Amino acid sequence: MEPNVRRGRRWPWLAVGALAMLFVTVAGIGGGLMIAAPLAREWLADVQTGAGRTLAALEAADAAPATGAAGSTEAASAPPIDAADAMSVVAAQEQVLEGVYTQVLPSVVHLRVTQRAGAADAQPFQFQMPDIPGMPNPFGGPDGQSPFGLPGGQGPQVQRGEGSGFVWDADGHIVTNNHVVDGADKVVVVFADGTEATATVVGNDPGADLAVVKVAAPAGQLRPIEIGDSDAVKVGQMAIAIGNPFGLANTMTYGIVSAVGRTIGSGATPYSIPEVIQTDAPINPGNSGGPLLDRRGRVIGINSQIISRTGANAGIGFAVPINIAKRVVPALIAGGDYDYAWLGISGQTLTAEAGEAAGLPAGTRGALVAAVVSGGPADKAGLKGSDRQVADGATGDPLAVGGDVIVGIDGQAIEGMDDMIAYLTRETRPGDRVTLDVVRAGGERRQVTVTLEARPDTVDTPQSFQGRP
Repeated sequence: MEPNVRRGRRWPWLAVGALAMLFVTVAGIGGGLMIAAPLAREWLADVQTGAGRTLAALEAADAAPATGAAGSTEAASAPPIDAADAMSVVAAQEQVLEGVYTQVLPSVVHLRVTQRAGAADAQPFQFQMPDIPGMPNPFGGPDGQSPFGLPGGQGPQVQRGEGSGFVWDADGHIVTNNHVVDGADKVVVVFADGTEATATVVGNDPGADLAVVKVAAPAGQLRPIEIGDSDAVKVGQMAIAIGNPFGLANTMTYGIVSAVGRTIGSGATPYSIPEVIQTDAPINPGNSGGPLLDRRGRVIGINSQIISRTGANAGIGFAVPINIAKRVVPALIAGGDYDYAWLGISGQTLTAEAGEAAGLPAGTRGALVAAVVSGGPADKAGLKGSDRQVADGATGDPLAVGGDVIVGIDGQAIEGMDDMIAYLTRETRPGDRVTLDVVRAGGERRQVTVTLEARPDTVDTPQSFQGRP
């Protein structure tokens, strides 16, 4: 069964029994610190001069392998540090978390969203459960729909949702997820001290699941958050989420960065979001749009989605990288849309089986072009899509073969489709010309120059492939 990716607002009218069935992370994360004795004194000295330095040392130690006596990377067998030293290290971690909460909370907001619509067309706020064999429908309505419409489907219907966001600048701009405010008739921003202000939606970018709303509030009420650098994020570093899960305002949870460089679907478009940060910090409905922070309180991502296979807590959440927001948000504030460069293909990372079936040199890596959009930039440049399918020898699944394999772009190696999407998103804009290094079926190598265009809202290519840059 494919993973179920959850996006959306927190819905106040969900029954407790329904909440228990949501595919969300509902438990906190417990964590301990294991410290090798030879490093304890150095870390304790850091505690005395700054808890932040202590956490940095912990993160570095977690990321580095332990070295055995013979120089091998074996598990360290040093005796545990004494209780006093351990307490000092834990106290340092608590100090960091308390400091981040105090620093950032005034910049985090709670969004209450309302839409009035006729029952027949109240789609943007409609909640639907995933189609899971054997799982009863907690709402009682057909196809997982909420039965809370007005009797007979007559008259206006009010639907509500909630989310989180954070203050971007002193002009009153608030950043959140597109899926939190999409289709809203009214947005109310609630600050940490309880102050409320009505907001207007300035702009949205469904492709990155980002949106900007604006409030008129006193300058003292607006505390812009400190912006970090998502390109500098490393696996193992502390990750902190502040938001409003299930409407519980001013909630902080924490964990670690469990992976970087993920690519996830945007949900509202056929395109993908690259370089996404994965975390085990608990993220629940209502956290959407809130900040994911580093140990210094700098925002490194915007919490957007969680994933689960069973409905139980899987500890996997995704945050849109802040470096994408750095490009998109100013364009939205300026009153326009952010246009992404578009190549006009769909495809996937080349597998060894597909490469062998296409007669490619052993070890070839890249992005396999499975289909080319007719009339798109790639089609105009002469890129070729796959012309047949073969069965995977191990799984029996169909493999698209015969298409061009993109192994480089503008001199940068491409290892797979994720690399291709990330490069186009990060480095290019519509109208740019890029040079692709391509390997054709049979092993022929050539360079193809493509003039990129702006992404269309829809594309006519199969949805089963990994990406559609």
